[in-house]
Amino acid sequence: MKIFIDIGHPAHVHVFKNFIKEMERKGHLIFVTARNKEVTKNLLEANKISFTHVGTAKPGKLNLFLEWIRRDLKIYKIAKKENPDILIGVLSPTMVHAAKILGKKSIVFTDSEPESIKFPILDIITLPFVDSILTLTSVQHNYGKKEVRINSYKELAYLHPKWFTPNPQVLKRVGLSHNDKYILLRFIGWAAYHDVGRGGFDIKHQRLLIRKLIPHARVFISSENPLPEEFEEYRIPIKPEEMHDFLYYASLLVSDSQTMTTEAAVLGTPAIRCNSFVGNCDMGNFIELENKYGLIFNFDSVEKAIDKAVELITWTDCKKIWAGKREKLLQDKIDFSSFLIQYVEKKLRE
Repeated sequence: MKIFIDIGHPAHVHVFKNFIKEMERKGHLIFVTARNKEVTKNLLEANKISFTHVGTAKPGKLNLFLEWIRRDLKIYKIAKKENPDILIGVLSPTMVHAAKILGKKSIVFTDSEPESIKFPILDIITLPFVDSILTLTSVQHNYGKKEVRINSYKELAYLHPKWFTPNPQVLKRVGLSHNDKYILLRFIGWAAYHDVGRGGFDIKHQRLLIRKLIPHARVFISSENPLPEEFEEYRIPIKPEEMHDFLYYASLLVSDSQTMTTEAAVLGTPAIRCNSFVGNCDMGNFIELENKYGLIFNFDSVEKAIDKAVELITWTDCKKIWAGKREKLLQDKIDFSSFLIQYVEKKLRE
């Protein structure tokens, strides 16, 4: 059978990479389209996944709108030529539109509630046209009769122990040992559609965060935006495909990123998330990871986030405590990739 997958974000490469490998092993043909955003191309190539480039991310709502139109046309033409049996994506409107026009089955995944996003246009232009909506049990929103709930997180598609074994060689490459404490700071660019009107650590607070943490551990920075010259000494010197190994061994993550916070949680790395999504309309997965599992801390106050970061990095047994919390989570949650393989094969038989 033929399966079409649309990749819109670097994180989606990880979400689908094990699914792609397993489905190809089972004899299915996979076609991948990808939007050129950050390190998407590097990750696809590192995982030996063939793809067709269908768009480039540019800042601004007008550019985003124009890109959607161009991607819609490109993906429709590719899908019409390849004639897949099913089309899949992470809340991908372009993929869904092509499927609808061509009369094909479509599946999208979403792990956020529309009310948690100030600019929820993807829900509006995607969900009415899709066949199946996969979402999480933690999501505090009912997507109706098309919805299928998964007791997992999308990050468990690639960080579940079935699929991920950390490689300690990454430590040697940056001059670290297992006994060294180090902190990963992750700052995102706030240029995506769902980031309109949102924010996290500005440059002033990034400086303060670094100044408070460097007396306690070595600091590394991963940033979507170009790093200011004053932060160059903290740039993380690893390949994109090594990030999860590096995150696994980290003593602490401090970030305004959504995805990397959850990645840290499922890896058992203490994580502090600080951005303006935090609050009454926060996403259910972050509420669950904090309140049920105690793996992350969510803040909308930069000052409180920095204070908590200093507190956590001074705990002697913090990583051991988090390893136990991670085990509880892994006992509760299922392997996302295995679920997706079984679900898609079931849909292909229908």
